[in-house]
Amino acid sequence: MADVTVDAAYASVVEDDGQLFIGFAEGEDADEAYILFRQPVGGGPIWFEVTDETFGAEDAVETVEFGPAGIEITIAAGKVAAFGYVRHVSVRIGPDCECAPEAMVALRQMLG
Repeated sequence: MADVTVDAAYASVVEDDGQLFIGFAEGEDADEAYILFRQPVGGGPIWFEVTDETFGAEDAVETVEFGPAGIEITIAAGKVAAFGYVRHVSVRIGPDCECAPEAMVALRQMLG
């Protein structure tokens, strides 16, 4: 069971200033829930955040499971304090989620 669920309406893959950003968001407003993965383009540690940069950390993701309804993310036990003690994050990705296929492919590549 997820501690946090994001019902994604939008997904994005952006390369900027040597960083690759992959995100899923409920909407375009600043107060709407999102998840974000960030990694240097050449590889390296992955930053993960949930809804606010305050709730994020490098090397925080223990597992990511891709399924027909979306993504299930488990945060590493040693990093849960950075996420307000959230351990499991679900991202529901419906058929109307913009750019979801491209973001899912990019995320699989990023995670190896």
